[in-house]
Amino acid sequence: MAFDDLKAELALLINQMDTPPENPHDLYLRIFEKLNEFKALGLPLPEDLVRVEKELGAYFKAQQSAAKKR
Repeated sequence: MAFDDLKAELALLINQMDTPPENPHDLYLRIFEKLNEFKALGLPLPEDLVRVEKELGAYFKAQQSAAKKR
């Protein structure tokens, strides 16, 4: 995949973040996959997406821990 294609897909993901996604877990997975593509190509990772991916990951872990305690 060309770098311009990746940039376009990242722009789409960022635009989706401006409005609340229907399924935050799906958004998390898409960001995770996109970051992995960047890593595989040896490209620098966008800091804002890395931060969002980490925050969503922590959110889902907290939800999972809370569900186990019930």
